[in-house]
Amino acid sequence: MGKVSLGATTMTLPTPAWLIGTYDAAGKPNLMTAAWGGICCSKPVCMTVSLQKPRHSYAAIMERKAFTINVAAEADVAKVDYCGIVSGKKADKFAVCGYTAVKSELVDAPYVAECPLTVECKLIHVQDLGQHTMFVGEVLDVKVDAAAMKDGKPDAAAIKPIIFAPEDRHYYGLGRDLGLAFSIGKELK
Repeated sequence: MGKVSLGATTMTLPTPAWLIGTYDAAGKPNLMTAAWGGICCSKPVCMTVSLQKPRHSYAAIMERKAFTINVAAEADVAKVDYCGIVSGKKADKFAVCGYTAVKSELVDAPYVAECPLTVECKLIHVQDLGQHTMFVGEVLDVKVDAAAMKDGKPDAAAIKPIIFAPEDRHYYGLGRDLGLAFSIGKELK
């Protein structure tokens, strides 16, 4: 049957549905949903998020040199979607979503108390890529709700992250556990 060529498109799976936390120039906490992001370095630990220049969060990251990545649970999918369709210039997204803005002690950005996973990032690099600008943040801390931990480690099944599929524009939940990484492949050796 073969593969169907889609051309140059933003298709990859999964992409995250992250809530990016920032303070704007006036100090107002804001959230923006972003899917263009991921881990980019292990040492130092760094993550990226890519935003368009007109976005309210773009200016906030440029000014404050910091952002947080907040991973919401599946139950908050409507809130995550809302934060991606309404501008922080026009709405208090924390208030509308019923979220609590917590001032990070490590970076000049707020995080969402109600999200089971938060990553606090200090901006270390900005790369203009065209329509988007990639922000590289050095991870200063990762915070996980105690209820989302298992055997001293974050439990993806308890966190229940939201996944975004760019081509069909739908959100999905995490699938079933397929096995232990760096282990299940040993049977092929």
